[in-house]
Amino acid sequence: MLQISYKKHVFNFKRPAGTSRGVLNHRTSYHLMVWDSEQPEVKGIGECSTIKGLSPDPWESYEKILSEIQKHPEPTETWIEEGLKDFPSIRFGLEAALADLKSGGQRILFPSKFTSGQEGIPINGLIWMGNKDFMQQQIREKIDAGFRCIKLKIGAIDFDTELALLHSIREQFSEKELELRVDANGAFSPEDAMEKLKRLAELAIHSIEQPIKQRHWDEMAKLCESTPVPIALDEDLIGLKKRSEIRAMLHHIQPQHIILKPSLLGGFKLSEIFIEEAEFNKTGWWVTSALEGNIGLNAIAQWTALLKNPTPQGLGTGQLFTNNIPSPLFISNAKLNFDPAGKWDLSEIYG
Repeated sequence: MLQISYKKHVFNFKRPAGTSRGVLNHRTSYHLMVWDSEQPEVKGIGECSTIKGLSPDPWESYEKILSEIQKHPEPTETWIEEGLKDFPSIRFGLEAALADLKSGGQRILFPSKFTSGQEGIPINGLIWMGNKDFMQQQIREKIDAGFRCIKLKIGAIDFDTELALLHSIREQFSEKELELRVDANGAFSPEDAMEKLKRLAELAIHSIEQPIKQRHWDEMAKLCESTPVPIALDEDLIGLKKRSEIRAMLHHIQPQHIILKPSLLGGFKLSEIFIEEAEFNKTGWWVTSALEGNIGLNAIAQWTALLKNPTPQGLGTGQLFTNNIPSPLFISNAKLNFDPAGKWDLSEIYG
């Protein structure tokens, strides 16, 4: 008989993480454990992670649903197909835990050259919002570490200051030497977005994530039609639960790219539908973690490795926390890697 339990874990950021929605100092996750009562020593583990103000999961009933799954774990198919449609992060965690259990409970959910240590996943270097000196420091650290694709969060400080930062980067590194991505998190207004995009275009920006707030499909479609900087949708994907809804959104907006965050979208199966529809629509895509700890990041990375998308992915978030779960994941040469000889320390989860 299948058994399920969960444990809360509050991750502490090494330094405050600035976004256009404010500053994050902590984030809450729940580690979901799944096992067969006849073989209790073999456990699959998944991570259910939310970001208040972004994740669509109803926070007020989050632990209640986790308790219901614990009391009535089977059939898991019913939970994944219907019971958790309004709780995408829990569906992601359950899907990952079941995949881990199926493969022997060793945190090797999807075997590949990544999990064997033969290949790493190219990633972008993430630059958090802050004052000019702080952002310049981060940029230098990433470039010194070998990153040739960096992503800057913009929209929280003065736009001219952000442009000056980008200009200073471009003065040192050409478009061929360094790919620049920016993420506005919906900070631009529909009225001033195009003018800001034109100014960004002068700096050979690879793409901009979510220039205006989500659910403004008509305004976003107009921007995508004539933008001088390729637009990547992020928050606009959240809350779409059916293939027909995904198809309608892509057809209406016609974005240049979409960004997949499995824990915000509702797991791997739904993320794969996004990919299928994007490729049919000739829309580019890549995968980004949503500030998960190493349990969630490991699941996303192993799934991403199977997709064989050569563009840098947004998976460099495992070093953000003071109390992450020690794991075989590590970053080297601007790639996320997995050490097959590395060890997991799961005492915080099992304890």
